[in-house]
Amino acid sequence: MKAVMASYLSFVLLLCVDVCVVKTFGAVQLSTLLDQQVFIKLWAVGLLRIALLLLTVFSYPGSPAWLRSFEGVQTVLVHGLLYPAYITLLWACGWPTVELLWGWHSWEGLLQSYAVLALSLLLWKRYMPSLLPKGKVETKEKGKTPLQRLLSYVKPFRGRFTAIISLVILSSLGEMAVPHYTGKITDWIMKEDEPEAFSNAIKIMSVMTIMSAVLEFVCDLIYNITMSLIHTSIQSQVFQCVLKQEIAFFDKTETGEIVSRITTDTNTMSESLSDELSLLMWYFCRILFLLSSMLYLSGRLTVFTILGLPIIWIIPEFTGRFYQRHSVKVQESLAKANSVATETFSSMKTVRSFANEDGETERYRKRLEDTYSLNKVEAAAYAASTWTNSMSSLALKVSILYYGGQLVAGNDVSSGDLVSFVLYELQFNSAIEALMSYYPRVKKAIGASEKIFEYVERQPDIPPEGSLAPEKLEGHVRFNDITFAYPSRPSENVLKDVSLELKPGKVTALVGPADAGKSTIVRLLERFYQPQSGEILLDKKPLISYKDEYLHEKISVVSQEPVLFARSIEDNIKYGREGASRAEVETAAQLASAHKFIRGFPEGYDTDAGEKGSKVSGGQKQRIAIARALIRQPQILVLDDATSDLDDRNVHMVHQALLTNKNHRTILLITHRMSGVELADNVIFLRAGEVVGQGTHAELLLRESAYAEFVQQQNTGFHRKLDGNCSS
Repeated sequence: MKAVMASYLSFVLLLCVDVCVVKTFGAVQLSTLLDQQVFIKLWAVGLLRIALLLLTVFSYPGSPAWLRSFEGVQTVLVHGLLYPAYITLLWACGWPTVELLWGWHSWEGLLQSYAVLALSLLLWKRYMPSLLPKGKVETKEKGKTPLQRLLSYVKPFRGRFTAIISLVILSSLGEMAVPHYTGKITDWIMKEDEPEAFSNAIKIMSVMTIMSAVLEFVCDLIYNITMSLIHTSIQSQVFQCVLKQEIAFFDKTETGEIVSRITTDTNTMSESLSDELSLLMWYFCRILFLLSSMLYLSGRLTVFTILGLPIIWIIPEFTGRFYQRHSVKVQESLAKANSVATETFSSMKTVRSFANEDGETERYRKRLEDTYSLNKVEAAAYAASTWTNSMSSLALKVSILYYGGQLVAGNDVSSGDLVSFVLYELQFNSAIEALMSYYPRVKKAIGASEKIFEYVERQPDIPPEGSLAPEKLEGHVRFNDITFAYPSRPSENVLKDVSLELKPGKVTALVGPADAGKSTIVRLLERFYQPQSGEILLDKKPLISYKDEYLHEKISVVSQEPVLFARSIEDNIKYGREGASRAEVETAAQLASAHKFIRGFPEGYDTDAGEKGSKVSGGQKQRIAIARALIRQPQILVLDDATSDLDDRNVHMVHQALLTNKNHRTILLITHRMSGVELADNVIFLRAGEVVGQGTHAELLLRESAYAEFVQQQNTGFHRKLDGNCSS
């Protein structure tokens, strides 16, 4: 209550200060002053008015915070300078201003200035939030604004947009022909002379209208094609930038969200910009030409129209707001009625057991009666809103005709010019309303692009790419005291001071329980993540110093659940090496024990694997993935439980092909089958993120009791699985 009283007193104080300034310094004998001195005095009083009002606002402790803000200061500036600016403008145009100069300090002048201020504030509140969003006062932002980003895509098409704007201007200019010649025809009819002028005007008007329509068609065609190219360019860049992100980004971000940003968001933004921006350009050019034509016909009528437009926008605003508020009440009432129905139907057994059907019906009927009462008020509000819209527009048109009739009577404008002006005014009013309607939508579309460009500007959280790409790679890998935790679980170390070595020409088996961290080592080797401490060396050089593309050419990984793409088997095997020949594809498939079953398909290597390999079995999918890895002829081959879905015969064939014919290749084998482990040159036993033991399979069985227990568990589980299959 105290705050309300303080605000009320502050407004009373400001009003008193304002009235005193105007009454004291505005009442002068203007007849004794020259014209230039009059306007100096007028502006001086306006500036004094602003200074004293601002001094009062910032010195009085009870002033509302709104008045102390940037918007409040702006309001005071408008209030103080509006009248001097208006009178100066009229004087500069050569119109009489003596009456305004004599009366601006009177009570009538003060009331008019306050009415204009109130109207200005209403317009500001109505339209400026769409132009200056809340909370965005600062113009200095990090990076580029969404509009600047979009304009960067427009730059390659500067020539096209120049042509588009030229066509828009020419087409809009052609549309001015109908009102112009309509007025001319009116003059010719009234004068009853120049009979041929009528037919000539019709011909010219028809030609210009047709040309305008043709130009508009060509412009729309070029514009839509150009916007499609821009949309494709944006979508392609977003996709490319997403692919460059670190693997942790994909762990934290849902796939659906990424796809939605790339497809749905870009489509929505492009469609909005294509449609709304096109209309915005059209209406903006039309407004310029219409305003120019109106000023050419009559400057007085134009000023009169511009001053009247805000009034017809504001009057319907009040009834419209009441209608909107009442619509909310109707929706709330309907929601309450629906809740009664929902509650009754969901508890039907209870209602029936208490025989309260009539009671629930009566309760529902009362809710509907409340809604009906609100509907009647809503209907009246809608009718009032529609009526005020029509009446305000009609009032402006009648006022223009009345004032225009006076100008015609005084021979200031001709009858034909008045007809043309009215037609221009109708189009001008519609264009202004359309411009104010479409501009916020364009701003919204540009603002929505901010989400899309988050991906474009996002820097991957990975170290800078290295430069090493040696012609020959030995494939010697060392993990030195590696400690690692996933970004999603930073406090939980998956690997703890792990040190191990992978030697060229040797098979290293990595075994351990499910949560030992085996796959994590593979991900670090692929450089999907970076360790928190320690170092990974490849041929005695840091792994991060190699080029990313080179590294993934030399390291091939086959996981337990490989992903195949919805394309042919041959294309899946050649993935990443599209230039490989059919002979290379078949050689890799033979090494992976996949050639025989592929040839058994009706379409052979052209068989579609289906989405994520859905048209082939799990074992076939694994062998195709092994062939995909081998065709790259990697120096380091990682088999991460890659034969888990194969039978013993195929496992033996794959192991014999890969593990016995190593060709100086470094092989890391992660498996639960001891047959593969027995072929390994070195076995690393990992448990709970720590290396428990290293050596050959036989050495670890003798030396490490934990390893021997693990092997026994694996063999027991394997035999149980075989027994289960036999019994079935």
